[in-house]
Amino acid sequence: MDAIVEKALAKWPNVPHCYGWLALDARGYWRMRDEQTQKENLPGDRIQSPALIGFIQRNYTHDEQGRWYFQNGPQRVYVDLEVTPYIVRTDPAAELVLHTGQTVTSFDGIWLSNQGRLLLQTNQTVALQDDRDMAHYLPHLRSGHGALEDEYLLEWIAQEGKSGSINFAHGAVSLPVNFINEEELETTFGFCQKPRI
Repeated sequence: MDAIVEKALAKWPNVPHCYGWLALDARGYWRMRDEQTQKENLPGDRIQSPALIGFIQRNYTHDEQGRWYFQNGPQRVYVDLEVTPYIVRTDPAAELVLHTGQTVTSFDGIWLSNQGRLLLQTNQTVALQDDRDMAHYLPHLRSGHGALEDEYLLEWIAQEGKSGSINFAHGAVSLPVNFINEEELETTFGFCQKPRI
């Protein structure tokens, strides 16, 4: 947390929290959501300022109830999550990075959702794979018979992972791929997508 934020917290400890005004989309972009945007359930305007994005990401954390927020001085700005608290992307230098810039050096679990989206569990949290990087991962998914055929994958998702097995193999990493319904993400991983009072 930034030192200026810690000082503001000490000076003004009882500032009301903010809900619904900040969102994280499925590609890891921060979005501002005014009253009209919230009322119409729209994604909001993408934040473009590198300085503001950096400030949000340095002060992004969660409370004991799994509600993610950005500490804006003395105020908690709770974040509406389109899918998960983190988005992971491929990176030429580091291979995998979270949308907040941290390098992912290992992961403990991998899931495919009923929406065909890939999720990774790393360091006690879950991250959605940016859909633009899915082609990077497909060659690493294997069925029990070798290379993963499109038909096998679609059937596996339709049957909620009960029609066979899929593994993720990359270098020294080999993990079974689990199936998950996206409606179960919050309870499975202990976070809140839409924090409210």
